[in-house]
Amino acid sequence: MAMDKYEVVFISNPLIGNLVPTVEFSRHLTRHDPRFSATILIITVHERIIVNLYTQSLATAASHSQSHVNFIHLPTVQPPTRYQYQSSLGYTSLFIDKHKPHVKHAISTLASTTSVAALFVDMFTTSMIDVAQDLGIPCYLFFASPASFLGFMLHLPALATQLAADFVDSHSGLIAPKDSAIELIVPTFSKPLPPSVLPSSVLKRNKDGYFWYLEHARRYTETMGIVVNTFLELEPHAIASLSISGLPPVYPVGPILDHAGASQWHTDGAQLHDSIMEWLDQQPPSSVVFLCFGSMGSLKGPQLREIAIGLERSGYRFLWSIREPPKGKLDLPGEYTNVEAVLPAGFLDRTAGLGLVCGWVHQVRVLSHQAIGGFVSHCGWNSILESVWHGVPIATWPVYAEQQMNAFELVKELGLGVEIRLDYREGSDLVVAEELERGLRRLMDGEDEVKAKVREMKSKSRMVLMKNGSSCKSLASLIQEISGRIQGLKKDC
Repeated sequence: MAMDKYEVVFISNPLIGNLVPTVEFSRHLTRHDPRFSATILIITVHERIIVNLYTQSLATAASHSQSHVNFIHLPTVQPPTRYQYQSSLGYTSLFIDKHKPHVKHAISTLASTTSVAALFVDMFTTSMIDVAQDLGIPCYLFFASPASFLGFMLHLPALATQLAADFVDSHSGLIAPKDSAIELIVPTFSKPLPPSVLPSSVLKRNKDGYFWYLEHARRYTETMGIVVNTFLELEPHAIASLSISGLPPVYPVGPILDHAGASQWHTDGAQLHDSIMEWLDQQPPSSVVFLCFGSMGSLKGPQLREIAIGLERSGYRFLWSIREPPKGKLDLPGEYTNVEAVLPAGFLDRTAGLGLVCGWVHQVRVLSHQAIGGFVSHCGWNSILESVWHGVPIATWPVYAEQQMNAFELVKELGLGVEIRLDYREGSDLVVAEELERGLRRLMDGEDEVKAKVREMKSKSRMVLMKNGSSCKSLASLIQEISGRIQGLKKDC
C-alpha cells in the first residue's frame, strides 16, 4: 500500500532571523517523518544582500541533494509608497501583503500535482492566512521568538486599555507611565514587566507599528496551531500559561538551530571563519568574551568607542564583531572598510595580543568553541538558543524588536544571563565603559549560579530533541494533528 504524502508550505518574513529558523524547522519536520515534504516561498528584497546569498545557497543545495525541502522564489512586487506607512513594521506588513496573489498562484500550482496539507505563516506574514482560507488549506503559525513573547502578543489587546489609560506621550516619542510604580502583568511572565522593556513599536502608539502589532496578534488566533521555537524545560511557566481555552494548541518543538550556517554561503565566509577559529584555538578554555549584536545589529561610533575602552580596561580576551550601520532603510548592516577609524586611536595595536576585531562572524560556530567563556549579546531569540545549546552564559545588551523582553526573561525569570542593560534600544543613552566593564566581570568571573544553570540547560536542550524528549513528543503531536486533519477530509469526501 502506498504511503500517504503530505506537502507543507512555508512563508517567512525576509529577514535572516526569521527565515533561517523557518528553513531549519521545515528540514526538521521532513527528517522526522518521511511522509512530509516542504516548499518554502521566498520573498525577495534586492537590497538585502546577505539574505539573498542565503536563499540562493538554499536553492543550489536543494538541486544537488535528495532534500525533501524545495524553494520557490516569488515574483517581485512594487513596494508600498511612502505615504502608506509610518514604521518599518508597517512597511514590512504592507510589502508582504502585496505578495498574496503570487502566494495563492504558487500554492494552487502545487495543489494541482500534490496534496497540500498545510500553510505555515510566521509572526509577520499573517496576511497569508487569507490565502489559506481562500484555498481551504489548514494554516499554522511558526513563531521564531520565545513563548513569553508569544504570550505578550496574544495579551496585547488586553494591555491596550491599560496603555491608553496609564501612559502618556513623552518628549522622546515613546509613551511613558504616568506613575513610575506602574508595572504590566502578562500571563507568560511570572514577574511584572517594567514598561521600559516593551518593544519600541508598542511604545510609539502614535505610529502604525503599534497597529500592526495588534493586527498580527489578532490573526494568530485564526490558525489551527502555533509552533514555537522553544522547549518546555526552558520556558515552563510561559508554555503552561498558553495552555488555556480559546487559543490554538501550542507546540514547543525547539531548539531549532542552523548548525552549518554562514560559512557555507557568506561571501568569504570560509576564509573569515578559518582565521577566527585559528585565533580561538590559541586561547585558553573559557577565557574569551564574544561580543556580537546579530545580523541586523549595529552600533554607532560613540558607542563603539565606549565598548573599546571598557574591553581594554577589563583585560579580558575578546572577539568583537563590529558591523557598519545600514546605509538605507531596507539595507542590513555592512562591513567597515576601515574599522580602525571608528575606534580609539591605537586601540587595535594595544590589544593586538589580547583580542580580535572582525566583521561578519559565524556566530554558532564561535559559540561552540571551547575558548568562549561568555557572550555579550543583543538577545535575539536565535542567539539565546545557540548560547544555551553550547552552554555559554550571556550578558544582555538588547537593541531592537522584542530583545528587551528577551533580556528581561533571561536575567529576571530564567537566571541564565547577567545584566549589562535590559532596556537599551537604538537611540538610548550610551552604555559607558565602566558599565560594560562591570558587566564583563560578572559574566566572566562571577555569577557561578548562572553558569551552573546554563550548563544544566545545555544538557536539557539536547535531551528534548531525542526520542521521548518533550520537543520530540510535541513535534509528533503536531504531525498527528496535520495528518489526521487531512485524513479526516479524505474520509468526508
